[in-house]
Amino acid sequence: MTASSLNSREKRAAITLASVFAFRMLGLFMLMPVLAIYGQQLVGFSPLWIGLAIGAYGLTQAVLQIPMGWLSDKIGRKKVIVGGLCMFALGSVIAATAESIQMVTLGRALQGMGAIASALLALASDLSRDEQRPKVMAVIGMCIGMSFAVAMLLGPMVAASWGIAGVFWLTAGLAVLGIFIILLLVPNAVNKAPKGDTLATLSDIKQLIQHPQLARLDIGVMLLHLTLTAVFVALPGQLIKDGLIAEHHWYLYIPVLFLAFFLMAPIMIIAIRKEREKHAFIGSIALLVFSMVALSLWVNSIIGIAICMLLYFIAFNFLEATMPALVSRLAPANQKGSAMGVFSSTQFFGAFLGGLLGGYIAQALTAHAVFAAAALVGVIWLILAWRMQVPPRSKIISLMTELSSEQQAQSLASRLVALPGVIEATVVRDENRSYLKINDKEFDLNQARKAAGLI
Repeated sequence: MTASSLNSREKRAAITLASVFAFRMLGLFMLMPVLAIYGQQLVGFSPLWIGLAIGAYGLTQAVLQIPMGWLSDKIGRKKVIVGGLCMFALGSVIAATAESIQMVTLGRALQGMGAIASALLALASDLSRDEQRPKVMAVIGMCIGMSFAVAMLLGPMVAASWGIAGVFWLTAGLAVLGIFIILLLVPNAVNKAPKGDTLATLSDIKQLIQHPQLARLDIGVMLLHLTLTAVFVALPGQLIKDGLIAEHHWYLYIPVLFLAFFLMAPIMIIAIRKEREKHAFIGSIALLVFSMVALSLWVNSIIGIAICMLLYFIAFNFLEATMPALVSRLAPANQKGSAMGVFSSTQFFGAFLGGLLGGYIAQALTAHAVFAAAALVGVIWLILAWRMQVPPRSKIISLMTELSSEQQAQSLASRLVALPGVIEATVVRDENRSYLKINDKEFDLNQARKAAGLI
C-alpha cells in the first residue's frame, strides 16, 4: 500500500458514507419532477403550496445543518447521523400517508430536520488521512451528483405506478437502509480530524460572512439552487401541457442530464489547464441566464425545452462542481469546515427560496414568468460574480504541533510560511494543530514536518 492510495478502511468509509449520502439525496431529488403533477390530487393543492412542499426541506436543512455538526462533535457522529436518518424516515412516512398538501409540506420539513450532511462529512474526515481526504470527499461528491440523475429517472417511474405516496415510502425505505449501513458497515472512527477540516465555529462564521469573495460564492450557490427549485415547480406541468405525459418525462430528463455532464467535463478540463476558471465561471452564469430566457420564450415546444434544459444543466453542473473547490481554496487554512458549513446552509436556503418564489409566481402568473424570474436571478448573480477573484489552486493539510506559548506558535507559523509551496500557515495552539494551504507541486511534506520539529 503506497502513501498515495486509499487504504482498506478509507475505501470502506468512502463507499459506505457515499451510499448513505446518495440514498438520502435520492429521496429528496425524486420528488422534484413529480410533485407538481401528482400533487394535484392532494387536498388544498395550489402552485404556491407545491413550491413550499418542494422547498420546505431546504429551510430546515439550512437552519439545522451547522448545529447538527456541532452536536456530532459532542455526542458522536454516528448517533447524530442515525438520529437524523430516523427523522428523515419519519418525515417520509408522514408525507406518504398525507391526504393534504399541507401535511406533505410538514413531512418535507421533518425530512430536512434530519440535517446530517455536516456530520457525514465530518465522519468521512475522521476516517481518512489528511493526504487522502480529498479522494474520499470526491467519491462522496460523485455519488451525490449521480443520485440527481437517478432521481430524475426513478421519480417519474415510481410516481406513475404508486403515486406520490410510493415516492415517499421508497424514501423512507432508503433512510432505514442508510441506518443499517451506518450501524453495520461504516467503520468506527479511531481519530478525529481537526476541526478546521470539518465543523463550523461561531467565531469563524462571523469572519467568513464578511469575507467578500466567500460571500459571493455563498450567495451564488443560494441563487443557483433557487433557480433549480423554481424551475421544477413549473416545468413538469408545462411538459404535460406541451403533450409529454408524466410517465415519459424521464425520456427528456435522462438524456439531457447525461449529455450535459459529458459536455460540461471538457469545459472544466480546458478551464483548469488554460487557467481560465473565472472566464468559464462567468460564462456558465451567462449560459444559465440565456437558457432561462430562451425557455421563457420557447416553452411551448418539447424540443425547445429539451435544448434549453441541456444548456441550463451544462451551466449548472459546471457551477455546482466548481464552487465547493473555490470555497476550499478561498477559505483561511484553519476555517475550511466553517466555510463549507456556511456554504451548505446557504445552498439549502436557496432551495427553500426557489420553492417559495417559483410557487408564488406560478400561482399568480404563468410558467413563462417563472423561467423569466429565474433568468433575472441569474442576471443578479452575474453582476455579483463579475468581480470575483479566483485564487491559485491549492490544498489544505494539517500537522500535529504541541506548543507551550504563543511566541512559539508565531515563530513556527513564520518558519512554515517561508517554506517553498506554502501559501498560508496558521498555528492553532488550542487544537495542537498547524494548518497549511499549499501548492502541492512545490511543497515538501518532510520539510514541513522538520520545521515543526516532528522529525
